[in-house]
Amino acid sequence: MSTPRQDATRDRIEAELVDPLSVMGLDVEAVEVTPAGKRRVLRVAVDKDGGVTLDDVADATREVSRVLDASDVMGEMPYTLEVTSRGVDRPLTLPRHWRRNTDRLVKATLADGTSLTGRITGSTEESVTLDVSGEQREVPYADVAKALVQVEFNRKTETPEKQEKKDD
Repeated sequence: MSTPRQDATRDRIEAELVDPLSVMGLDVEAVEVTPAGKRRVLRVAVDKDGGVTLDDVADATREVSRVLDASDVMGEMPYTLEVTSRGVDRPLTLPRHWRRNTDRLVKATLADGTSLTGRITGSTEESVTLDVSGEQREVPYADVAKALVQVEFNRKTETPEKQEKKDD
């Protein structure tokens, strides 16, 4: 559990990074500062429409480093910087998370305790539409307690007819 001081430091770091990274087309998704012996580890997760590339992460790392070097937000204690993509293990909490995961399978636990698994077929600023066993279901974000993308290893994305045409 974090202390109020750690929360304030994390919030200050995030506030310093939001504008410079948004100029690069990146959203700050998470900032975590954890102790690691005599150092700290600062992890910054970023995302953007279309996904984050390795070049995006490298550019973001340089920009985060530049911003932090120009600021006193990290103090004197040494730290290790890690910049990463959002990843699939983070919950979907904002409309942009749902939009960026269109066509992905998600498992959602609703506020009333029920859960459903479906494929995201569309989203707005207020709700998401899921294909649940062939039925389109609109779910307001306010009704979602928790939602995670489900990793699919063997998803078939093409019909056999399309594959046969490619083979010809």
